[in-house]
Amino acid sequence: MATIAQHSIPTPTSDDRFFLRAAIVMTIVIVAGFSFQLAMGRSTFASPLRVHFHAVMFMGWVGIYLLQNVFVATNRMGLHKLLGWIAAMWLVPLVISAFVVTFAMVRNGTVPFFFRPLHFLVFDPLSVVAFTGLTVSAIVLRRRTDWHRRLHYCGMSMLLAPAFGRLLPLPLLQPLAWETTVAVTLLFPVLGAWLDLRRSGKIHPAWFYGVATILATVLLIELITYGPLGPPLYQWVTEGSPGASVPAYDFAPPPEGPLMTGRA
Repeated sequence: MATIAQHSIPTPTSDDRFFLRAAIVMTIVIVAGFSFQLAMGRSTFASPLRVHFHAVMFMGWVGIYLLQNVFVATNRMGLHKLLGWIAAMWLVPLVISAFVVTFAMVRNGTVPFFFRPLHFLVFDPLSVVAFTGLTVSAIVLRRRTDWHRRLHYCGMSMLLAPAFGRLLPLPLLQPLAWETTVAVTLLFPVLGAWLDLRRSGKIHPAWFYGVATILATVLLIELITYGPLGPPLYQWVTEGSPGASVPAYDFAPPPEGPLMTGRA
């Protein structure tokens, strides 16, 4: 009887194993990035409530993504579906918190010195919008598992940029600090596509869709930042705030003391 029961439990597929392992690696990268920031004294818990709420929303999403892959790999699909609906609702405050914190940093003039303030104002929200687009697409295509998990994976890859930004020496990579973090995160969907090609001899079209979305977002960010829409957008967001006196395209000088994040 034990043998029959054992064989009745489906074993994880190669896809299940890959996406679970990838979720674990992504979680480690994110936890390592923010833990390193705290250990180096560059982060503080003495932050406004909006910063803590933002952190809870994003770290909560990381936990949701990891758990979803655990549930699939262990064939607990009932829990997977339940958590999926919670995740769909989680997206709304997650996106709002990202916009609120970004706008607060720009208005307060506390954008990290290795980013142009206007560039930060554009790339932070639009990256979240692209992540949301990929995630919503994955939810819509939830019955097509092959698309569903690959689009979620591509969306999750975009959330790795802030973690890599805390692990990489971004001050030394100025003026291409943000572009460098995006290039590193792209390695994740590229790896997924390569493994598909290796296993089946072809690349699943979801990878092309995901990578194209990321690259199109980068292009749109650059066009807005350095095009005619950028300066009026910056003026509108910073009007009546300390950030209005900060030049939109100038890098701030490095701080005299330690770099401190979480002051938005």
